[in-house]
Amino acid sequence: MTDAAAFGLNERSQHLLKMLVERYIREGQPVGSRALSKDSGLNLSPATVRNVMADLEEMGMLVAPHTSAGRVPTSLGYRVFIDSLLTVQSLDAIEVRRMEGSIDPDQDTDGLIRSASNMLSSVTHLASIVMIPKRDAIVLRHVEFLPLSDRRVLVILVVNQSEVQNRIIPVHREYTATELQHAGNYLTAHFAGMTLDQVRDALVGQLREDEGRLRELLPLALDLSKAAFRTTPPSEDYVVAGETNLMEFEELADLKKLRETFEALAHKRELLALMDKCMQAEGLQIFIGEESGFGVLDDLSVVTTPYRKEGGVIGVLGVIGPTRMAYERVIPIVDVTAKLLSSALNYKR
Repeated sequence: MTDAAAFGLNERSQHLLKMLVERYIREGQPVGSRALSKDSGLNLSPATVRNVMADLEEMGMLVAPHTSAGRVPTSLGYRVFIDSLLTVQSLDAIEVRRMEGSIDPDQDTDGLIRSASNMLSSVTHLASIVMIPKRDAIVLRHVEFLPLSDRRVLVILVVNQSEVQNRIIPVHREYTATELQHAGNYLTAHFAGMTLDQVRDALVGQLREDEGRLRELLPLALDLSKAAFRTTPPSEDYVVAGETNLMEFEELADLKKLRETFEALAHKRELLALMDKCMQAEGLQIFIGEESGFGVLDDLSVVTTPYRKEGGVIGVLGVIGPTRMAYERVIPIVDVTAKLLSSALNYKR
């Protein structure tokens, strides 16, 4: 937390900083002393306001763009505003119900993730990002293998409490229905209750130790499980939606800035590292500009919060946009989306 009082800001300075940030977020134009004196409601002259703005600039909270006599907030200015001066809006019941209607709890996990991402970007008019649940959150309950043509096998996985996933996997030879049934029965009997990673590790360990009749069954089970238990590929570690919404913001609209923004969204390593950091933290996190620690996000803000299943955090969702975003509205939308997604995931128990 960055407390305004820690910088020695009196009530007048705090009020003017709050008014300036809110006006800049709303209009996207540098704010001058004359406009701020009219908005402040404090009966202050433009000269007095100029002096306060000069003090805030000296503290690093405001900066003057070279093309304007007005001032805009810096990352520090936004941080003080968010931590000390922001008034978060409550969503009305109609809007919450509308959001709730966008997330159908009868969908599978992938469908819920995509619905949450699409809804979040649509409501905030920003880019949304939703992390796909970590693999260690997927617990095996039951598995069946059914033969298909052309060396393919249908895998029916029941995971967590009652979620059913169907996958078609290629295999190196044709398997009989009996072989597949034995392999499925073996995996269910020995490994139900384990995570998918634990299943594969245990199979490899048993393959080294078991002798006799299991020497034939285990290689078959391992061969099938390598493909059947393969989780979402690296390119799908998270779902992004609404990237084009960012074109609506003047500060991101030129070609060079747009290219940098889309490249930032494509930097999987940096975004995943940031999302992992958010998973370790408690509650809602806001990274303003360079606070993220990743150069590709220096001109952007990220607002995230975790979502849960069965009491445990299994992923993070949030929005990415310009530092000039309407935080008072974005924060409750992100929070409500996480609650709705968590509720839908837990509905499947």
